[in-house]
Order: sequence, then C-alpha cells, then structure tokens
Amino acid sequence: MPLSALRPTPLVEQATDRLREAIAGGEWPVGTKLPGETSLAKILGVGRSTVREALRALAGAGLVQARHGAGVFVIATKPQENWSTRLRQAAVTDAYEVRIAVEVEAAQLAAKRRTVDDLAALDAALDRRREAATSSDAEFVDADIALHAEVVAAAHNPVLTALFAEFLPVLRQALIDLVELLNLRSGDPNHGDESHAALVDAIARGDAEEAGRRLKEELQQTLTQLQTI
Repeated sequence: MPLSALRPTPLVEQATDRLREAIAGGEWPVGTKLPGETSLAKILGVGRSTVREALRALAGAGLVQARHGAGVFVIATKPQENWSTRLRQAAVTDAYEVRIAVEVEAAQLAAKRRTVDDLAALDAALDRRREAATSSDAEFVDADIALHAEVVAAAHNPVLTALFAEFLPVLRQALIDLVELLNLRSGDPNHGDESHAALVDAIARGDAEEAGRRLKEELQQTLTQLQTI
C-alpha cells in the first residue's frame, strides 16, 4: 500500500496507523530496513518528531526494532496484541497509575542521563506548550504530551520510551475530556506551566529526586481529577 500525506490531528496516531498498515500489507517485509526519519516525514507530510513517536509506538507493539548505527528494521507484520489490547480495555485511571510509575522513573533517569541535545529539546517542548496556551484544548494537550515524551526520551531507556508511547492513544482523549469537563484552562490558559518549568529545571540541574517529585505531584493531581469524572 503506497504511503500518502496525512490528515491533521492526532498526527502521531495517524502516522502509527499508516506505518502499521504498510508493514502489515507487505510494503516492508520482515527484515527490511525502514526509510530514515527524514524520508518518512516527507512521505507522510509530518515532522520528524511525529515519525519518531510513531516508530516508538511500533517498537512497543513489537513490529520494528531500532539497531544502533544501522536503522530501524521490521521484525514482525502483526502487533503483539496482548499489551495494547489490555491498555485499550483498561480503565483510564488504572492506565494512569502505571503511567505515573513509568514517567517518574523516566524523569529521575533523565536528570542523570540528559545530554545537551535533550535539554534543548526539553526547552523547545516547554516553549511549544506555552505557545499552545492560545490554542484549542486538544492542541494544548498534544503539546503537553509532547513535553512529557521528551522527558521520557531523555532517560535513554528504549523500554520506558516504548511503554510511554503505548499509553498515548489511551490517555490523550481522556486528558482532553478532563480539561474540557473541568474547564481547567478557564482562569489559566497555560495550566500547569509552573510545575512543568520546575520539572525541566530539575532535569537540567541533574536533580533526580526533585525531578521525580515534581512529576509525581503533577501526575498524581491529574489522576485525582480523572477519578472525579
């Protein structure tokens, strides 16, 4: 099946679905090396960061595997259904509790392992989250998720990265509903900016304990809110 440009949002989910369909349809047989991120981004009409997140989701589903210095290769044509299916069927609050465990560990590792490039990506993601304050709730949530994805990426643990990518389809709509139902941005369009800035600062300073604490407080507060809707 030939690839083509995507519709607007949510781009990561669309990119993941399109690549999964191409793999299942025989576009890239098992053992084949996928085109590079830049090539895939041009084909799909999205940014490299979107392609990167889609590839992470495919890796989490057991379809592709990144090989250091060689590229990303197809290792299966059918996803490992058990984990993804369980997530889709799980209560959002149950999935969120596991997300807390994954992200807090990732934040602590990020404070220890972050590189100069990671810090630049975190700053850019924080800026984009602030810019999204004037956008719709869905765009704001997407910008928020993108920042969290950069925190996880800075941990440099592919398993944590894959786990986080698997949570996104389950949690995204729940977070949008939360923002809308509780009208969280009515008084502060950039809801949560202070806590996110403090998280990025803690990672930049290499303070693992503070990074984990900041993220746990923020996610725990969101979980409490989710339990009310």
